[in-house]
Amino acid sequence: MVLDSSISALAHECGFDLAGVASALPHPDAQRYRQWTDSKMAGAMSYLEGRRGDIRSDPRELLPSARSIICVAKIYNGPQPYSTEFNAAECAWISRYAWGDDYHAIVREGLERLDQRLRRPGYESKICVDTAPLLERSYANAAGLGWIGKNTCLINQQAGSWFFLGELLTSLDLSPGTPPPDRCGSCTRCIDACPTSALIPDGAGRYQLDARRCISYLTIELRGPIPEEHQGAMGNHIFGCDICQDVCPWNHQASMTLEPSFAPRLLAPPLERLAAITREEFKTMFRQSAIARSRYEGFRRNLEIAMRNKATRQ
Repeated sequence: MVLDSSISALAHECGFDLAGVASALPHPDAQRYRQWTDSKMAGAMSYLEGRRGDIRSDPRELLPSARSIICVAKIYNGPQPYSTEFNAAECAWISRYAWGDDYHAIVREGLERLDQRLRRPGYESKICVDTAPLLERSYANAAGLGWIGKNTCLINQQAGSWFFLGELLTSLDLSPGTPPPDRCGSCTRCIDACPTSALIPDGAGRYQLDARRCISYLTIELRGPIPEEHQGAMGNHIFGCDICQDVCPWNHQASMTLEPSFAPRLLAPPLERLAAITREEFKTMFRQSAIARSRYEGFRRNLEIAMRNKATRQ
């Protein structure tokens, strides 16, 4: 077996801040995932259900020869203020993860470098970055990268929760890590702070996210009108929401990124400025940004709600 410590060192050389190994076997969280989708908490995200949902039950559906999953994390946190510290009603709030370049390509490039370092005769692998049907938080937890908090984010005791995850499924037989203990304790700050009460008990002693109420889902994934009962709670959020991470005590001294690609392009831009951009300007401005996922129509919809919320606060 290749030791987990060796994998961590290689991953660090390839630009990752955290790394560990999980066995490429079905994870117990697959049942919780099915219950979550069956309860319709995924909202309109149909890509999480059906065949792609079934594949998530076993990583060997993605790579039949898989024996190990190398889980990596790349920090994107910076020194800028959190949304809970920001009071400029005339400015738009964009989720911290979307301030810089789209992370998908950056994390994939690092995994490609790691993949090349591990290649040998008979070696097979598959790179996964967010969009693959894999229970990445569950396997990152199994690999020892952190515990899954009440806000449903993966939390690392030293690094907090501001990081992107990626995985390398491999045919190598690697020594797996050990899940760390859950250190949320009796804290409920994320639950109490959520403006739309999207974090709810799952009936088994853990918490789950009702995406249909989540500001991130509403501003990014949902196509069409946003339910009126949630519009006021959105405040000036036009793309995503960080509140449940902003209030987390484990993020009060979270590690900072060294990745220049994650430096902010736009930090809380004026709502009026954004309202003036055309469809073509939107495409140009956010060509390499995760914000492009909202599409121009969703971007305009979110802006209009934020501007109405601004007017009611004046």
